[in-house]
Amino acid sequence: ACPHTHTSAPTMFIYIQVNMDIKQLPQFHLNALHMPGDVILGGLFEVHFTSVFPELIFTSEPTKISCQGFDPSGFRHAMTMAFAIYEVNENPNLLPNLTLGYSLYDNCATLVIGFSAAMSLFNGQDEEFMPEENCSGRPPVLGIVGDSFSTFTIATSDVISLFRLPIVSYYATCLCLSDRKRFPSFFRTIPSDAFQVHAMLQILKRFGWTWVGLLVSDDDYGHYVAQSFQSELHYSIGGCLAYLETLPWGDNPVELRRIVGLMKKSTARVVIVFAHQIHMIQLMEEVVNQNVTGLQWMASEAWTSANVLQTPRFMPYLGGTLGIAIRRGEIPGLRDFLLRIRPHDKIDDENSMVKQFWEHTFQCRFAPPPVEWMEAGGALCSGEEDLQTVETTFLDVSNLRPEYNIYKAVYALVYALDQMLRCEPGRGPFSEHSCASLQQLEPWQLMHYLEKVNFTTSFGDEVSFDKNGDALPIYDVMNWVWLPGGKTEVQNVGVVKKTPMKAEELMINEDKIFWNFDTVPRSVCSESCPPGTRIVRRKGQPLCCFDCVPCSEGKITNQTDSIECLSCPEDFWSSKQNDHCVPKEIEFLSYDDPLGICLTTASLLGTFICSIVFAIFIYHRSTPVVRANNSELSYLILVSLKLCFLCSLLFIGQPQLWTCQLRHAVFGISFVLCVSCILVKTMVVLAVFRSSKPGGGSKLKWFGSVQQRGTVLALTCVQAVVCTVWIISASPTPHANTRYHNDKIIYECVVGSTIGFAVLLGYISLLAIISFLLAFLARNLPDNFNEAKFITFSMLIFCAVWVAFVPAYVNSPGKYADAVEVFAILASSFGLLVALFGPKCYIILLKPEKNTRKAIMGRDIKR
Repeated sequence: ACPHTHTSAPTMFIYIQVNMDIKQLPQFHLNALHMPGDVILGGLFEVHFTSVFPELIFTSEPTKISCQGFDPSGFRHAMTMAFAIYEVNENPNLLPNLTLGYSLYDNCATLVIGFSAAMSLFNGQDEEFMPEENCSGRPPVLGIVGDSFSTFTIATSDVISLFRLPIVSYYATCLCLSDRKRFPSFFRTIPSDAFQVHAMLQILKRFGWTWVGLLVSDDDYGHYVAQSFQSELHYSIGGCLAYLETLPWGDNPVELRRIVGLMKKSTARVVIVFAHQIHMIQLMEEVVNQNVTGLQWMASEAWTSANVLQTPRFMPYLGGTLGIAIRRGEIPGLRDFLLRIRPHDKIDDENSMVKQFWEHTFQCRFAPPPVEWMEAGGALCSGEEDLQTVETTFLDVSNLRPEYNIYKAVYALVYALDQMLRCEPGRGPFSEHSCASLQQLEPWQLMHYLEKVNFTTSFGDEVSFDKNGDALPIYDVMNWVWLPGGKTEVQNVGVVKKTPMKAEELMINEDKIFWNFDTVPRSVCSESCPPGTRIVRRKGQPLCCFDCVPCSEGKITNQTDSIECLSCPEDFWSSKQNDHCVPKEIEFLSYDDPLGICLTTASLLGTFICSIVFAIFIYHRSTPVVRANNSELSYLILVSLKLCFLCSLLFIGQPQLWTCQLRHAVFGISFVLCVSCILVKTMVVLAVFRSSKPGGGSKLKWFGSVQQRGTVLALTCVQAVVCTVWIISASPTPHANTRYHNDKIIYECVVGSTIGFAVLLGYISLLAIISFLLAFLARNLPDNFNEAKFITFSMLIFCAVWVAFVPAYVNSPGKYADAVEVFAILASSFGLLVALFGPKCYIILLKPEKNTRKAIMGRDIKR
């Protein structure tokens, strides 16, 4: 092979010689189609499915390769390129005074054949090559359209890109081909797998499918897609792969059985397949054998439009398949051109592909036919058969997809060549503003124009290439419909494309989609966590597999699939569903609360009773029972008790600064006033009793009315001073307490100074204890003379209530602490009221005969 040199590319191949003449290397006889011209464009197409190699013998004779499985669609691809060149030659505005020719080769779906065909295009067809011959001139072709396989294109481009010969692929989608450093002269009119992956992800996102299985072919196409898809799946849509399997080449039933068994066990309902038709045929045979139903298939562009899969055997499983397909286009005049093909046409002389097509279509053989064929009664081809009389997919131009890309690829090369030939000398893009000439054309010069090509097809699609050689990507979204009667249809339900602003856009008509299920399928490992819950990953499983755990109290999430719960502000708490924050419940001993109503009622009842007793005493003020033992102190006790009952109201209702300051001050002063009156009354009882003894009269002068009032006032003033100092130094204040209940704000009064509160209670307790002890000492005095034993009993009740109050108050949270204090106030007040005034009211109202001086002095005679 003679490389054609230029200044910016390597200038040699490395040849391997095994002690033999170069002519001894094996040569392949390739299926081809040629048309001469001033400029030749090459093409590589898959016209046959497989190939069979004979035993490799190093000989100078070309080795004949048997290509099997003629593909009418592949031949139509090749003829589309022939038509595009024919159309250019007929167009006077493109390449005037220049005739384009072509050399089209069949790669037989085999790498070595495809590579050999590409080298034939690049090196020319000369069988003789002398090593000492000087290599010069331009290559036999100016550009190549192809190949159809990514792996074949990679192998070809690795070599041809060294010489900057433009290659424009219509079907190679491997992401690796966008590597400009490795493939500087590679272009394509089909989107790369990177966009194909993004298109798939857009569809997955549209239907909420986050748990999918991925099957890829065991080649560059599959490996690069798997790598790209894995890295993009979670980042783009938060999805995960349930499994990733590689479909084997060739016959491997054990591996296919394992893969399909895995699919059957998996919970993923969506299966994405980036593979070729042959892989899908083998896979679906095993799917049918294991009867794996309920799967939503997603097809890559490699098999979206595969007619061979749209059969009654496979459609119960593949019905509803969604896939992305190459953009469909219109090529006016193509069908008429295809109908004019004849094996004896001038442009097709000695072209094997046309003869093979004719034999396949009409099931005949050209002379001389094989002996076996004639013995079996086979027909001979005349070349005059009418294509319109047979039913063949070759003439189906209703769904031109790869053909449309081939058409655009040819025109991209043509427009680049046209722009190059229109260059004006002195205004060119090369050194010293020179232009390229057809006679001395270097491939890299054509590539320069190809990089800048920009035109619009008759179908309205813009064609241009980015810095990586990729065209502006666009795909159709296809859906496999299973029609009544067993027929199938692949319908277009949308489009996904990248806009000039680099934004990806998916437009899909969901109403047109045919599903193989009653409803749109679901495919998630774990259902979304609703608001109020957070995601907890399952150990050892993909990120899409998780449990939904409710947020703890005081924390919320108001979005689905939250990773963390957010704490509510201080004055807020989480709702029952933990999906939003609500103001905390405000709690205090209110007048609306049942407990508050009961205590208020008891307080007012006590006040009312005190008023009645006071009225009784006023009304009967001249009677001995009222006058006995200083009635003035009795009135004062009733007033103080009324204040005690009323002060309990200060503990009910939302705490305010003034209520917090007054409640304990009024409570402390009222009780000191009451207890000091009782204390003085007790001291008076003892003094009167002792004055009745010989020599005791002098003691009464210390217990006159003035002294009694002064003592009560002095004792009360002490408590008033304590309260004043307490309020001034550390005033009780209202406080919003969240310590007892996280979901409640308990309004309470903070005592401010615990010492002040302790001194207040301690002083009351001291007076009560003294009163109790004095009354206890006077308990044996004559019953009818004094009330010492009633005072003793009242003080006993008083002390018991307040001794029980302290632990109950300390251990009662929130409003219940206030309720305990109010209860203690009311209980002790009722105890004093009943114990001190109950017997007297009983005598005044029910036993008036005992309300006499004689009875009081113990002198009445029982009858």
